[in-house]
Amino acid sequence: MKAIEATVTVTTDGKITIQLPPDIPPGEHQIVLVIDEESVTKEKRLVSQRKYLPLKFSAYPVGLVKESLTFRRQDLYGDD
Repeated sequence: MKAIEATVTVTTDGKITIQLPPDIPPGEHQIVLVIDEESVTKEKRLVSQRKYLPLKFSAYPVGLVKESLTFRRQDLYGDD
């Protein structure tokens, strides 16, 4: 079972068109369609397109633990 979330436009004659991912094989499939009773506003559509908003972290300077710890590649893996 695969869940696909999409925003569609319903025409005046009650038809919709949806583009499925390419990994859905051709043939007959059983689907469930759930219609939200309030239409999607432009603001709602923008939020749903940015489903994963970037996290915001505040800067907190911690400095080095020791001056001798530089974590350079040469120090971690050697010369080979």
